[in-house]
Amino acid sequence: MRIGVTFPQADIPTDRAAVKEYAQTVEAMGFWHIAVYDHVLGANPASRPGQRFFYNHESLFHEPMVLFGYLAGLTETVELVSKIIILPQRQTVLAAKQAAAVDVLSGGRLRYGVGLGWNAVEYEALNEDFHNRGTRLEEQVAVMRSLWAEPLVTFQGAYHTITDAGINPLPIQRPIPVWIGGGAVDASFGRIARIGDGWFPQVPATGAKEAVERMQGLVRDAGRDVATFGIEGSVNLSLGGPQEWAEATDLWRAAGASHLAFTTLNAKLPTLAAHLDALRQFAEVVDPRAE
Repeated sequence: MRIGVTFPQADIPTDRAAVKEYAQTVEAMGFWHIAVYDHVLGANPASRPGQRFFYNHESLFHEPMVLFGYLAGLTETVELVSKIIILPQRQTVLAAKQAAAVDVLSGGRLRYGVGLGWNAVEYEALNEDFHNRGTRLEEQVAVMRSLWAEPLVTFQGAYHTITDAGINPLPIQRPIPVWIGGGAVDASFGRIARIGDGWFPQVPATGAKEAVERMQGLVRDAGRDVATFGIEGSVNLSLGGPQEWAEATDLWRAAGASHLAFTTLNAKLPTLAAHLDALRQFAEVVDPRAE
């Protein structure tokens, strides 16, 4: 099981020196990847009484692909993972171009996680339809894979038209692996099993076995090889201490997860140094260099 970290973007300084120190320290510790969350903008909850928001206009999010362009030049081995890009609120061809650029500049280290998102405010602001985002995502993934694989593409779908055109440069990975997050409803689970290279489940470690078995069954039903389908679990700092982190990691490993991310984000750690110390403590009980 390959073990990485979740970038604590809301909790550490935004200056390039802090980002550099975090990324290079993570790589030196032997963690496999750095996963980054995505949101383009946040709504003001004061102007929307009665609505629930998991984040708002005061929540800090780096733009993942811009951040990855910076990290690509600062690191050598750590995988760069979007967890997740809200793909249906983006122009597909432009997103494919950005991902290819990151893959080239990082030497083939991008894992492109995508998902639907939940915030209609973002879709409105980006001039995209919130209500058909599921079907559009499926077509988007097909379009992107074509653009990453071939110098010239002709594609006519429900939402995209490309006539004998392509992106340049093409990525090193052809195609870039596309993982999908979520799975709150049956339609999402089926979509992930049919078209995803991997899955980011949103369940605690205690539910890992059941969730993994369910998804692997759907992957088999879709006629695909379970052995090549990735699943990334997560362990949160707030779960407890080193013993609890190790136990949760063991649950994900026993369930058959291929990857895991340790998360210090939103744990109310006061400084960058505190986040890095927490990673060191985790690495003492769960060796990230041992796959």
